[in-house]
Amino acid sequence: MIAIVPAAGMSTRMGQNKLLLTYQGKPLIAHTVDTLLATAVDEIVVVLGHDAAKVREKLAGKKLRFVENSHYREGLSTSVRAGIAAVPSYAGAVMIYLADQPLLESEEVNLLIGALAEAKKVNKSVVVPFYRGRRGNPVILDFSYKKAMLDVVGETGCRRVIKSNPDQVFVVEMDTDHTVRDVDTMEEYQELVSAI
Repeated sequence: MIAIVPAAGMSTRMGQNKLLLTYQGKPLIAHTVDTLLATAVDEIVVVLGHDAAKVREKLAGKKLRFVENSHYREGLSTSVRAGIAAVPSYAGAVMIYLADQPLLESEEVNLLIGALAEAKKVNKSVVVPFYRGRRGNPVILDFSYKKAMLDVVGETGCRRVIKSNPDQVFVVEMDTDHTVRDVDTMEEYQELVSAI
């Protein structure tokens, strides 16, 4: 299982790079990566673009693979494509792990990783978390979707791939709202830090 972390965006709704904002004493991007490092993923690919040097600096010393996305201004899908292109062909599955979900815990991520084996037993190949009817992230896709993921465009990430294969979706009902909470605006960030 290889996790792809798109960390190349410009955070236009935030007005500054949200991944460099502090949560519980460290930048959001470090929080994201540390959570992933404590899970069963085999490798983490971080896709850099906007503020690449600053983001890389915040992750210094961590066991990661960095990929540069020179087309990051064109939306999230360009980071997904850059990350997918860097995944070796022997990979069994990929997890698209958004960098702005600091409430996610490693146990919740491992639950989703474990769900992939359950999904395979019933001939399904996409794992999607849900919380009270809302689709969340991260999502896990069998690597047989590589070509479809390399074809994604715009701001949708892998949503189109998932929508095109509804019979392949294995739904995991989550106990918390962590998979549906992200930080896109300053209001959401203030709400996040005030809850600590």
